[in-house]
Amino acid sequence: MFPRRAVAALATLLLATSVAGCGVTRGADDPDNRRLRMMIPNSPGGGYDLTGRAAAKALEDNGLTGRFEVNNVLGASGTVAMQRLINEEGADDVVMTMGLGVVGAVYTNESDATPTAMTPIARLVEEQEGILVPADSPFEDVQDLVDAWKADPGSVTVGGGSSPGGPDHLFPMQLAAEIGIDPTEVNFITYDGGGPLTTALLGEKIDVGMSGLGEFEGQIEEGALRVLAVSGEERLETVDAPTLTEEGVDLVFTNWRGVLAPPDISEEQRQYLIDIFTEMHATQEWQDALERNGWSDNFATGEEFATFLQEQDERVETTLKELGLA
Repeated sequence: MFPRRAVAALATLLLATSVAGCGVTRGADDPDNRRLRMMIPNSPGGGYDLTGRAAAKALEDNGLTGRFEVNNVLGASGTVAMQRLINEEGADDVVMTMGLGVVGAVYTNESDATPTAMTPIARLVEEQEGILVPADSPFEDVQDLVDAWKADPGSVTVGGGSSPGGPDHLFPMQLAAEIGIDPTEVNFITYDGGGPLTTALLGEKIDVGMSGLGEFEGQIEEGALRVLAVSGEERLETVDAPTLTEEGVDLVFTNWRGVLAPPDISEEQRQYLIDIFTEMHATQEWQDALERNGWSDNFATGEEFATFLQEQDERVETTLKELGLA
């Protein structure tokens, strides 16, 4: 047997180590600091992928949770992942990144796995769309694109990294309508995320790409792709491009992304997830990710996010019905 003094000293050492490990956030010895899974509903390099992996890294690096197992679940523009999430009903160890594109895909694919059926955790970011062209495109500015597009709508091939009803589809449709083109005449090709869309642009399989710009940062910096304009109210600090309104087009459009959990999780687990993403939102790593990717901070949790989801669901349904797609 160990002497009492040795046992006491060992207990004191273990207690000190435990306290030091915890710090001001959840430490490695916290029983709630368990491993979690994160599903991402599109290809590596896409907007959901960048957002989800940035969030997981900020959570891990700041000791807010255990290590994330991050998986890209591809198919049907996010509805395969949504079906998998709804099948995880009650699971307390999984979340999924999603956004406007998934809301639209649910309608166009007639899926029962709707965002409003899940457990809302947090809305994370807002993002402008950009109008992208290959380096040697004949379109030098927005007016060049508008002139060619209006002269022959079908001759301009537009690509987007989301399905009908998603931001990369809604944006060109609204842009077309604003400049006097019937949206049903737009020659639009859907790609499953930013990775495949980048390949299509660089291979000149399409004339124009419309998407969030964070996933194209490298190609823009290298000069392989050019940005004709951005869709927000103000210019982005990360790219040298005007807004559409500066170019004479009266349109402002933004995308958003957030995090869902499966349906029917406990209130305790729901609050735990809300709490760790709220703490993540305040970290320097997350703030750096916002700036690096040109994302706008648009954080909301719980009931505020739930109300927002319901409004977005209704808006997308209305728009798709007008286009004859729902």
